[in-house]
Formats: sequence, C-alpha cells, structure tokens
Amino acid sequence: MRPVVCMITASAGGTTDDAALVARVAAAARAGVHLIQIRQPDRDALPVVRLVERAVAAARGTPARVLVNDRVDVAIAAGAHGVHLRGNSMPAARVRTMTPGGFVIGRSVHSPDEAGSVTSDGSIDYLLVGTIFPTGSKPGAPAAGLGMLAAACQATSVPVLAVGGMQLEGLTGVAEAGAAGVAAIGLFAEPSIDALETIVERVVLAFDTPRTLP
Repeated sequence: MRPVVCMITASAGGTTDDAALVARVAAAARAGVHLIQIRQPDRDALPVVRLVERAVAAARGTPARVLVNDRVDVAIAAGAHGVHLRGNSMPAARVRTMTPGGFVIGRSVHSPDEAGSVTSDGSIDYLLVGTIFPTGSKPGAPAAGLGMLAAACQATSVPVLAVGGMQLEGLTGVAEAGAAGVAAIGLFAEPSIDALETIVERVVLAFDTPRTLP
C-alpha cells in the first residue's frame, strides 16, 4: 500500500503570498500528494476562505484532498474536503454533526494513550503523531522519537502519519515504526515546485524499500 503523503502549508502571518501558495498546492496535487493542509491560523476568515477555494480549484482533477487546519467554519464555507483538528480542538464527533458525508477529519496527538482514546468513537479518519524529530517549525519542542511513534501506531487502527522534522533520509525508520505515511511543512515548502514530484517519489520509495524483520 502506498504511503499517505500530507503537505502542510507554511503560515507566514499576514504576509502570505497566496498566488505562490496556490501554485505550490497545484504542483503538489499533480505530484501525487494525497492531503494538502492549509494552515493559516492568524488571518481573518474571509481571505482564508478565498484562499482555500482557490486551493480546492487548483487540486481539482487529482486525487488530492484539501483540508483546513482547525477552522471548521472556513473549511465548510470554502468547500474544502476536510479539516485537521489540533490536539486541543473540539471533538471530532461534534465536527461530524456539522459536515457533509465524505468529509475528512484528522487530528494531532502527542502520545499513544491519546491516539487510542481520540479514535475510539470512529469519528477520525487519520492522526498526525509528533513531534517525532527536532524541527524548525516548533523550535524547542522535545522530539518524541520513533519509539513513541511505534507505540502510537499500535494503539489505534486509524492511519497514523508521522510529523515533525521529516527528512527523506529518516523515512525508512518512520515506515518501520508502522506509520501509514508522513506529514511535513519544510519537506515540501523548501524545494522548488519542479522538485515536488521527485520528493513524493522518494517518500514512496522509502516506504516501499524492503526492511529487515527483527
């Protein structure tokens, strides 16, 4: 089974270049990214709705699904495919009551116990588990490591995506821990748009590489 690849867009406060972001969303969708999470926590709702509408249009015709980070109202208003909830956000079961069928709901968790508890009611489609490795997007955040990731994967039947410091060189270990895929900001934000297809191919290769059983 191919790994789930999730691109999280970088937030730049009020100075986001929306045209550049939409172009990267379009390129990522064509390159084979499965989930594209629009993360704009510091902007007013209306410009983010317009941005998400453009992102949804850019991904149209591809299998990619555009999600909004935590802002359920924006996701619904913009016709996004789903929402990604923070760890301290509203319960996913409540989100289900206000969203259409097929709406994708993900959630961030930070421990195996949390992974098991938040998925027990069947309302969540996937989890982001981290922070696995040190990352510049969360300076000072302790790295949980691959052991915690493996334990979180064992605690739930929901697909687990590793997040935090994802680099191509470390993805074989992420796959060995049992993750269904990866989510990242820098891995997809730093290369040129033309390099995104190669990045996705290398992520898939890291998960497809035969691994030695213990």
